[in-house]
Amino acid sequence: MAKKHTGQCACGSVKFEFDIDPGFVAVCHCLDCKRATGGEAATFFGVPESDFRLISGRPKAFHYIAESGKGLDRNFCPDCGARVFSTHLESFPGTVFVTLGSLDQPAGIEPMVEMFTKRRLAWARPLELPQFEGMPH
Repeated sequence: MAKKHTGQCACGSVKFEFDIDPGFVAVCHCLDCKRATGGEAATFFGVPESDFRLISGRPKAFHYIAESGKGLDRNFCPDCGARVFSTHLESFPGTVFVTLGSLDQPAGIEPMVEMFTKRRLAWARPLELPQFEGMPH
């Protein structure tokens, strides 16, 4: 039976699904997220590994050491290059972090916090959400 949420890369080669409704959705302004997305910020959320299922494709993982000194694997499509999720996060074992833009139906999943706001660019306006200069506690 198909799961509640589905997502994919830009070309559709890498597809995944999960059931849980995200309980923590963040807009992150850290330099790592800026570089990983090519944008001013990244919007992502965590899904338990036990709920996350790769349906098709063979994403390529790039192991990255974040500014925190902790490692993670950024998974992207080797065909189109789109980053779709991150795994093996030392700071959050057992969790897959999914990028909001990779979802087939992202409506209804809204950010809950903005973090690393000390890195927000001056032209980017804060959302009406709790604001954190660093990682929320």
